[in-house]
Amino acid sequence: MDSLTRLPDLAPIEALPPEAPLAMPEQDLRAAPPGRKRPASPPGMALRRAAVFIPAILLTAFTAREMHLVLGVNGVTTLEAAILVVFVTLFAWIALALFSSLAGFVVLLSRPKAPPLPDPASLPRTALLMPAYNEDPARTMAALATIRAELVRLGASHTFDVFILSDTTDPDAWIAEEAAWLALRRHTGMERVFYRRRPHNTHRKAGNIADWVRRWGGAYPQFMILDADSLMTGECILHLAGAMAREPTLGLVQSLPVIVGGQTLFARMQQFAGRVYGPMIAHGLAWWAGADGNYWGHNAMIRTQAFAEAAGLPTLSGRKPFGGTILSHDFVEAALLRRAGWGVVMRPELAGSFEESPPSLIELAIRDRRWCQGNLQHIAVLPTRGLHPVSRLHLLMGIGSYVTAPLWLLFLVMGILISLQARFILPEYFPQGRSLFPAWPSIDPVRSMYVFIGTMAVLLGPKLLAWFAMLLRADERRGCGGAIRSLASVLVETVVAGLLAPVAMLSQSSAVVGILAGRDGGWQPQVRDDGRVPFAQVARRYWPHTAMGALLALASWLVSVPLLLWMSPVVLGLGLAIPLATLTGRRGAGRALRRLGLLQTPEEAAPPTVLTDARALAPSFATPHARAIPRLLSDPALFAAHRAMLPPPRRPGDPFDPNLLLAVAKVSEMLSAAETNSLTRGELAALLGSEEGLDRLQALAG
Repeated sequence: MDSLTRLPDLAPIEALPPEAPLAMPEQDLRAAPPGRKRPASPPGMALRRAAVFIPAILLTAFTAREMHLVLGVNGVTTLEAAILVVFVTLFAWIALALFSSLAGFVVLLSRPKAPPLPDPASLPRTALLMPAYNEDPARTMAALATIRAELVRLGASHTFDVFILSDTTDPDAWIAEEAAWLALRRHTGMERVFYRRRPHNTHRKAGNIADWVRRWGGAYPQFMILDADSLMTGECILHLAGAMAREPTLGLVQSLPVIVGGQTLFARMQQFAGRVYGPMIAHGLAWWAGADGNYWGHNAMIRTQAFAEAAGLPTLSGRKPFGGTILSHDFVEAALLRRAGWGVVMRPELAGSFEESPPSLIELAIRDRRWCQGNLQHIAVLPTRGLHPVSRLHLLMGIGSYVTAPLWLLFLVMGILISLQARFILPEYFPQGRSLFPAWPSIDPVRSMYVFIGTMAVLLGPKLLAWFAMLLRADERRGCGGAIRSLASVLVETVVAGLLAPVAMLSQSSAVVGILAGRDGGWQPQVRDDGRVPFAQVARRYWPHTAMGALLALASWLVSVPLLLWMSPVVLGLGLAIPLATLTGRRGAGRALRRLGLLQTPEEAAPPTVLTDARALAPSFATPHARAIPRLLSDPALFAAHRAMLPPPRRPGDPFDPNLLLAVAKVSEMLSAAETNSLTRGELAALLGSEEGLDRLQALAG
């Protein structure tokens, strides 16, 4: 259905284009997929994977043997056997990361180049999709205006249409979005920028995109997914569009988003780590994954027909949190695309893709809780028939990224239990049965030191490799402050991240336990600016971490002072959880390190034009915070646009909306519009989403 509105300074424009439906059936995970030709990967992919996985397996086997010798001087007890199993599982995880990073390091040494920029006239019509969920509309519209200006500069604006796909539930944010959309139309003079809000955000972001595919996907051979914090250069967008057009077996192609805009210490740490370590990790993953890659949810170009025929997500059977809507949809969509024979590739050499980071440890924990639940849901997706083995590995890696947290915690606790047992429980020197010698409980201290040093080398080695690879690129070296400052930044990031790691470990462990116990985490909008949180709130969240740190410190001290010293990074991180979470979420701490030239990135030292333009434009789309009803009633143009964009009215036989019935009944008894403040969020949204509700409001306003 077309929706029309009139702006004071523009001709009548469409809020939505004519629909071009495209079927997007839900996939049956138990049925075999139709056979398709294998997508093209670089030659020698089997050798590439062998070069990564075989050394990782061999190193894990060697380390497992060494750890067995550490624990088994006089035989392995049940508790020691459990420690060995957990340790080997965790070491295999970091060994794979090491050799994947080594592959990325070698690729970076070859200095991969982006292909020539494609001719915009050769590209098919493409949609840029910007999903929104209770976000700051000024930032979103500024990003879209900047992207539009980039495409105009390259002569490609005629190829791209923009869709703002709102799932916003807050009525005030909804009306602010519509006002900002009108401002975007005025600012750009662009008629082909569209706005659609769903009354019900069924299946969350995945359902939002699927709704667009089913209604308008037939008009666009390809589309690009953005996120509310996404920003991309015109060159990057054209490169991705060109790659999709050139390679007919591609279903999805994405670049490596670079984190920008960090102000707090925590955000600047994330930003620096992503900028220095991220390219090596991404190049390594792309090198051995080939066309069997993964998907990170945004800043990606997708073939519409492939997505429609292969990536319709089913509702998982069972109760939440494992059943219901698939939350971490991107991994599953990539696996289903590959299952249907479409290639999923990453092009990390393409620069100009940007995103933002949570500003604080608390905000990261909130996002992580949702991602943790979504990734654990992938356990139900693993048995899907026809998945490529590498796709199953990607799903397992997503699951492992959260399961490893409780495993590390279990490893630490079991290690202390063994030490306490040796210290306070009288050993059975002469067990039952014939024995010439007593069974002395002991470990090999020298070998254990070597295992510890080796494990730390495997953990920290990729960071040093990534730093060295950065030094070889002059522009990036200068952008990161030079060799000395960048090395100091690596040390700062490593130390602070090391202190925060046990805090995150305990938070993730708690999330995993909560999910396994059946608690659904919901879906909270992301805070993207200052991470400042009242101290009392930080203390309430992190006092269990502090208590855990004190308990571990006491247990270690009871065994020996050397064990306490060995445990000091974990003990200090947990014991200082409250001040660490407070300090790292402050802008002042981040700015102080910036003045020293630490944690600097090239995009921070010399911001690209798209970043400065978007920041400069954001205030022009900002409006004073106002309640939805007063804003609508005081702005006739906004009211007319809002009315024109309402969904079709209820038809006879459709279910009634209880919120609308209650809202209409309440408004009928009100004497002024000011009394609408008593409506709940759901009632107000339902009222604003119906013709009858708007008529009642106009009548109430007189």
